Amino acid sequence: MHHPFTPVAALPVDPRTARVHEEGWQSWSPSGAYALDAAPYRPTNDNWALVCYRPGRTVPAGTFQGEGLLALDPGDGSPVRLWAAPDPLHAVPSIRLTVHGDHAEIEADGPVKELTGTDVQGVLGAWADGLGQPAPRPAPTVWCSWYEYFTTVTEDDIHENLRAMDTLDLPVDVVQIDDGYQQALGDWLTLSGRFRSRAGIAEAILARGRRAGIWTAPFLVDPASDLAAAHPDWLVRAADGTPLHAGHNWNHDLYALDTTHPDAAAHLTEVFTTLRAEGYDYFKTDFLYAGALDGVRHQDVDALTAYRAGIGLIREAIGADAYLLGCGAPQLPSVGLFDAMRVSPDTAPHRRPEAGDYSQPGQDPAEFTGAGRQWQHGRLWTNDPDCLMARPAVQTRERWAAHVEATGGLVASSDRLLSLDEWGVATTRRLLTGAKR
Repeated sequence: MHHPFTPVAALPVDPRTARVHEEGWQSWSPSGAYALDAAPYRPTNDNWALVCYRPGRTVPAGTFQGEGLLALDPGDGSPVRLWAAPDPLHAVPSIRLTVHGDHAEIEADGPVKELTGTDVQGVLGAWADGLGQPAPRPAPTVWCSWYEYFTTVTEDDIHENLRAMDTLDLPVDVVQIDDGYQQALGDWLTLSGRFRSRAGIAEAILARGRRAGIWTAPFLVDPASDLAAAHPDWLVRAADGTPLHAGHNWNHDLYALDTTHPDAAAHLTEVFTTLRAEGYDYFKTDFLYAGALDGVRHQDVDALTAYRAGIGLIREAIGADAYLLGCGAPQLPSVGLFDAMRVSPDTAPHRRPEAGDYSQPGQDPAEFTGAGRQWQHGRLWTNDPDCLMARPAVQTRERWAAHVEATGGLVASSDRLLSLDEWGVATTRRLLTGAKR
């Protein structure tokens, strides 16, 4: 349930020079600093509002809103202020700021604490330091199938690129198979017709001295999947008892797995135990927002408790030594659970996002939010700025490569390696090599 907004603070600001940092709810939610007269990025349709922003928290026009964190640089030389969730793992208040002439009013729908600092990224970093997380371990370098092959990836595509890494002498630690190997969302252990053997391809990757990685969206279920047909009781429910609508993507509606159901939890454990036993030890877990949606679950627990428990099941199944990357994940409730975290919307071979919505794939939104969340890197996890694409067909590939390099985070190549020209090979090699230092 949502609590009413109550006043937190009122401050003088210089309307010409003040800046407000909004922290978005999850990986793909726009996050960053705005001038007071700017219009912050907002969802342009109801589906994206559910899938990429904080569901049910519509922001009034002319209002800034951060989820658990909102910072203000008043622009008049006085300290930067940050309003922050006192218990970000379990309660994430929405924090609003409205401007009235030369002062700003802040309100929140839950408790917040206030910190001060000299600049926005600095005060956010200081808050993160206060959470006392251990430094993340070094990230491996990665090749990922997604941005070249998308859902039509085949086993032969993986083998071709595996050979090309040797030919081109690229220091890739992990070869990660993305979406497309599975029959359906939810049927993770049943192969699509484009793959022959999941264990066999992991063996081939390991035989070449590299590590095997794999993608899942562990909390999403396709209504047409075998899982949905066989176990409808494993789905999160809406208040009327029907399966909860978890968004629309891949041209179909989506359901959410209820990991508080003992049998669904056992199934999730089996999926990841099996993948780990087959030789996979790098796991990209995506669309994780679905595990934190409000709904009716088998156990009477709040959505964030269910979410953290679900990720806990995955970590237990893959073991402490496996590498776990989160994506599409509620940011603050994920602290302490992941080695690396996607901190922005998807990139793309193009700059501009669809319909101008900064939660949607594009280099511009990935750069905006990736830069806005740089403070998280090395404090909460290793930041994942999303994949490097260096092939000639990619718009402004030089600028995108520079962004990936500047973040200092996870470096993952996502090209058909044999399609790279001389610049593409050299840049890919340089960024992968730099990430290993």
